[in-house]
Amino acid sequence: MINNIIVFGASGQLGQCIEKEATRQGVEGIVFLPEIGANILDTDGLAKLFEQYKPAYVINCAAYTAVDKAEDDVELAEKINKTGAENLAVQCQKNAAVLIHVSTDFVFKGDAATPRIETDKTAPISVYGQTKLDGELAVAAALPAHFIIRTGWLYSEYANNFVKTMIKLGNDRDELRIIADQVGTPTYAIDLAGFILLTITSQSKAYGTYHYSNEGVTSWFDFARAIFDISATPVKAIPIRTDEYPTRATRPSYSVMDKTKAKQTFKIEIPYWRDSLVNCIGKLQQQ
Repeated sequence: MINNIIVFGASGQLGQCIEKEATRQGVEGIVFLPEIGANILDTDGLAKLFEQYKPAYVINCAAYTAVDKAEDDVELAEKINKTGAENLAVQCQKNAAVLIHVSTDFVFKGDAATPRIETDKTAPISVYGQTKLDGELAVAAALPAHFIIRTGWLYSEYANNFVKTMIKLGNDRDELRIIADQVGTPTYAIDLAGFILLTITSQSKAYGTYHYSNEGVTSWFDFARAIFDISATPVKAIPIRTDEYPTRATRPSYSVMDKTKAKQTFKIEIPYWRDSLVNCIGKLQQQ
């Protein structure tokens, strides 16, 4: 029997998607805790929350995700992405709870054009990627009963993300210059939320690290073109190289992950990225 489930970082994009998907599926007993009042760096506060709710499962959506800003804000990024994750893992170990911890494709260097599997060598090239890897290692060291789920290129109808930004900018401008030499797979956060809930409702004990994104491969440029096509946004997209749009943090050039482990373990079919994008934009247009 599944008892209480706590979601930390519930006010963010993924937290909102988990709440939406849980409602759709009729999954009950979930407590959604926003960052205010549920600080993963406050060990005493966490202990009280675990005592109050007595969770069987904990989902960690709390993270420092400002990739460029992290290059100059190393200490805070490390605290949230590593120490905060470790704090949750320690409390889960003390309270016999399972932790579902969300991580990123940025733990890889991204210089090899073959989809990454879970056991491939990690080699982050940004502070964000390194702190997220540090968090993974801390969780694994503190708590055997964990699911680490790596994902990337998240979007949805909630919070700020690439899809909503492209539609907004596309309606305001005549043309947009989009990076065409960074390749990955967009992930509809509603689909990811469904997978996270499945790790709980299946009551699986196949703990460890999993990759989850939608199926297929695309570039940021082609992703943007698809957004404009599906949403009928009248803007011209111009492909550019990464070196024409310098950023504070270096991004992986190839961020495609292999999802075979997740598909075989949980007996799932993962939606193709463009099909999920159609679903998301349809919902945005209904708002």
